[in-house]
Amino acid sequence: MGNRKITLRDIYLARDRISLTVRKTPLIFSGSLSEQAGASVHLKLESLQETGSFKARGAANKLISLSSQEKSCGVIAFSTGNHGRAVAYMAKQMGIHAVICLSNRVPHYRVEAMQTLGAEVVQHGSSQDEAYNHALKLEKDRGLTMINPFDDPMIIAGQGTIGIEILEDLPNVDSVVVPLSGGGLIAGIALALKSADSRIRIIGVSMDCAPAMYHSLKAGKPVEVEEKDSLADALLGGIGLDNAYTFPIVRDTVDDIVLVSEEEIAAAMRFALDTHRLVVEGAGAVGIAAILHDHITDLGQNVAVVVSGSNVDISLLTDIIANRYKKH
Repeated sequence: MGNRKITLRDIYLARDRISLTVRKTPLIFSGSLSEQAGASVHLKLESLQETGSFKARGAANKLISLSSQEKSCGVIAFSTGNHGRAVAYMAKQMGIHAVICLSNRVPHYRVEAMQTLGAEVVQHGSSQDEAYNHALKLEKDRGLTMINPFDDPMIIAGQGTIGIEILEDLPNVDSVVVPLSGGGLIAGIALALKSADSRIRIIGVSMDCAPAMYHSLKAGKPVEVEEKDSLADALLGGIGLDNAYTFPIVRDTVDDIVLVSEEEIAAAMRFALDTHRLVVEGAGAVGIAAILHDHITDLGQNVAVVVSGSNVDISLLTDIIANRYKKH
């Protein structure tokens, strides 16, 4: 596709394409967060997607768009978990063979979930970048089609459908707080909302231990960042040194990026369950963490926080609820 510009039309076309396979998720008011922030705060519950995360949108948009030959040859993805699960789920619905490359750092419960969906799971290396390099080899050797987790126009447009839904449900939105990793989610949302009104603030949130996009923006180019264990394991991984789409979009459209600690993420996961009876994974809770701990200023009056996923190991969540979680 080259480095073509992704437009609002692409996002609307994606919404039409995926409307029968992906849920429109609710936007709920959070009284407790509103009181904390001094603003009207709403939670966009992508955690309620069938695959437990927003990744279903981009995966559906990409897979539906493949040619018949590409579908018959099969697809391959590299992932820290949620993208692989979404690709496995959508591929199963469409009768496409899916190979998912994961690093050995990916938790077992995520691996098992993809295998249950019928995907061929290949684990290689100790980081997402190493899994990616192995996926490139398998793509070439086996004639598979790569489904990039974020740096692809069809993936970005699919995730951007969240922005359209936020604007429909909260047309006077002032700020949107979005988990940030490779940038596909925030890039799509930012393109949708900035197209509607450039004054809408887009704030990205990453964990402080290994925020690849944050360090890349500071450096002015994509850089490698050593992966470290985090409750927000779905946000781990690099943005790709050959990044063509998400890096420039995030650089040009995102107004601020804040970082949250492991303790703050754990507190946000507890808050979501205790206050809203919501199971939220670490990556999905970073936006809540940023508001709970006053990391964001100038939110305006109406705020949407994207809760991006719910795929968390129950034993880990139990430890967090009981306040037994300790970072190793």
